[in-house]
Amino acid sequence: MAQKPSIPKGTRDFSPVEMAKRNYIFNTIRDVYALYGYRQIETPAMENLSTLMGKYGEEGDKLLFKILNSGDFVAKTTDEELLGRNSIRLTNKFCEKGLRYDLTVPFARYVVQHREELQLPFKRYQIQPVWRADRPQKGRYREFYQCDADVVGSDSLLNEVELVQIIDEVFSRFGIRVCIKINNRKILAGIAEIIGAPDKIVDITVAIDKLDKIGLDNVNAELLAGGLSQESVEKLQPILTLSGSNEEKLESIAHVLADSETGLKGVEEVKFVLGEVADARPHNEVELDLTLARGLNYYTGCIFEVKALDVQIGSITGGGRYDNLTGIFGMPGLSGVGISFGADRIYDVLNQLELYPEDAVGGCRILFINFGLREAKQCMAYARKLRTEGISAEVYPDSVKMKKQMSYANAHGVPYVALVGENEIKEGKLMLKDMVSGNQQLVSIEEVVELLNKS
Repeated sequence: MAQKPSIPKGTRDFSPVEMAKRNYIFNTIRDVYALYGYRQIETPAMENLSTLMGKYGEEGDKLLFKILNSGDFVAKTTDEELLGRNSIRLTNKFCEKGLRYDLTVPFARYVVQHREELQLPFKRYQIQPVWRADRPQKGRYREFYQCDADVVGSDSLLNEVELVQIIDEVFSRFGIRVCIKINNRKILAGIAEIIGAPDKIVDITVAIDKLDKIGLDNVNAELLAGGLSQESVEKLQPILTLSGSNEEKLESIAHVLADSETGLKGVEEVKFVLGEVADARPHNEVELDLTLARGLNYYTGCIFEVKALDVQIGSITGGGRYDNLTGIFGMPGLSGVGISFGADRIYDVLNQLELYPEDAVGGCRILFINFGLREAKQCMAYARKLRTEGISAEVYPDSVKMKKQMSYANAHGVPYVALVGENEIKEGKLMLKDMVSGNQQLVSIEEVVELLNKS
């Protein structure tokens, strides 16, 4: 007996309905990116390992999917090397390419490689799958999509303003209520400086990032365990418990950071972005959140994170400002800022809230029943007419029992069925059946076009 086929753990098949939903997400994001002047690029699924290795840290390197060289890749390997079983050394000899881990490093490679062709600032978006050899678990896959947008070659904070507006517009179109959180790496650096622990910025931010999850007392305990003095932890308390409007928070934190030039620079940057965004009257809440501390090894300015308000789920969008995207490839000093939408989590949120528009997941609008060759020929002519009007139509290919054809229509959620028999052909009309109400009416093809364009 043949073994039942399967797919690798951490990967998924997508049905036509699921693909319709996913394409609705990708197309919505794509349309908004284009609306703001971002231009699409694509990079290969595989990159040279020399491009990928060392860019994600030691743990990230372990999660890279590596591709065996073509041909007899063992031929140039000695028996001593094989018997030594040094997997890292052997992998380096056997593999020269790997699947991309994210879209950021390939984008950096792209910018450096095509630098002479690019006009700065360069605004790009990219919607493609990435692969990670991670342990699969709920909500974590080995293959998933990222939907990134970045602008490089510009230090202007107007880029941050536009990215917040893009986030707001995308979720407004989806109908998802979100809170767009913003912070700044310079503010966090200023906080560490003011409490007398500038070398502990990572420990401090990792701890305060958990404030919502573990509470203030546990955060304080973690800070003390991480080597902060009691005095430093006490100085941090007014910052951790900061509340009020964005303006009140900015005023308070500016007062706290009065002696930190770096911290005040961060306050000014956030104040500008929040002010410009507020003038544009966003649909969603935009909040200054001083506990937001994602990507500190990478981000150097504003940091963004988006939380859904009506569903318990992690961050569904994130991003921030960075200063050295291309430095890893020998081209230092190119500043940029970007965001990435979490397509898989957005998919889950839209499913839970049942926010997909009906036409986003609908397929064929009308199915023509096949009564035989002569009738099918007329149905094909009608279907061509509908398609020229932009209405999706399908003719059942086989002349089988009507029950089977109707079951097909029901299974695919087709809203209308057309019956064209001998009498209908003589009259130059068709019998149109509404599959929801069950009502039938004898109509011309022109009337079908008018009806379906209205519905």
